[in-house]
Amino acid sequence: MARADPGHVLTGSHYLDGDHACTEGALSAGCNFIAGYPITPSTEVVERFARRIPTVGGTFIQMEDEIASITAILGAAWGGAKVMTVTSGPGFSLMMENIGLGAMLETPCVIVNVQRGGPSTGLPTMVGQADIMQARWGSHGDYEIIALAPQSPQEAYTLTIEAFNLAEKYRTPVMVMLDECIGHMTEKVVIPEADSIELTERRKTDKPPGEYLPFAVGEDMIPDMAHAGEGHRYHITSLTHDEQGYPVMSAEVQDKLVRRLCDKIRNNTDEIVMLEEDGLDDADVVVLSYGITSRVARAAVDDAREKGLKVGRLRLLTVWPFPERYIRELAERVKAFVVPEINYGQLVLEVERCAAGRAQTILLPHMGGDVHDPAVILQAIEEAAS
Repeated sequence: MARADPGHVLTGSHYLDGDHACTEGALSAGCNFIAGYPITPSTEVVERFARRIPTVGGTFIQMEDEIASITAILGAAWGGAKVMTVTSGPGFSLMMENIGLGAMLETPCVIVNVQRGGPSTGLPTMVGQADIMQARWGSHGDYEIIALAPQSPQEAYTLTIEAFNLAEKYRTPVMVMLDECIGHMTEKVVIPEADSIELTERRKTDKPPGEYLPFAVGEDMIPDMAHAGEGHRYHITSLTHDEQGYPVMSAEVQDKLVRRLCDKIRNNTDEIVMLEEDGLDDADVVVLSYGITSRVARAAVDDAREKGLKVGRLRLLTVWPFPERYIRELAERVKAFVVPEINYGQLVLEVERCAAGRAQTILLPHMGGDVHDPAVILQAIEEAAS
């Protein structure tokens, strides 16, 4: 583990919104290159980065659009930078093809999506959570993704650092799925001293020039990386490729490559997934939530407990990969899952799949623009517990 650069870390207690806290998390993680294009409600992330980066060394480029933005960070990562891009709504859609490229090239990068109400232009200044399935399935083909969901500006800081660590460890794009409420919510954020921030270093090759194979792997299925300009000659392509990086139009090579791209995440799900549990030991009903909805759900759960109901909370800090095994085990001993989402039902489909035949799954949809009324969640808990 490396440590954060003291010159990049704005230590102490601050009053920050989630977008600005995300910026500070990126800087603490050593991010030195961001490319982006202004779009509400994510613009404040790169505005702060553009102000801060000249003081610590690094680059911000405003690109002509979101397609160019994500392409730029992929190239910068292969040049040796720690990289991030930021977007929302339609911009997230524009990035999807190159998110698949990042997965295929196994490029460590972070994509921040500050979710707003959609589809299309939708509600640019108001909250939504309807990009959750797009985060997982937005690009074509088989690949896995890691996506984190903060519920506070403090977590916007800490989970952005974690996103960079995961991107470097697994050589994959990692998403930070903020929502507008968290992005624009202002709270106390504590930034620790640099020497207490553990960072995952890039997986650099120790092979001499001429011996390095860009996609050769060991037991952990993750290749080492070489940067452009370091003397190595190698080939990278979005086509199906062999360990040398050269295109091979072969079902056998496709099978080997795609299985590895998926399994390097799937086989480490238990290590990647982060959950927050409260009161699950004797719960009859579990309220499962993520992002801003978790804060609303807490109030409903507290009210239900005052009425004597056995209800627990399960918050997903990691949305993808989904904790399938844990949900299946939990479904064996509870009556129902209540799933509030600011969409018309997305992650609830994963809960239903894992709980099928074991526990009931109750969706509480909300189309966006604001958050759930805790009374609606409380009513669902009471009905599920009866």
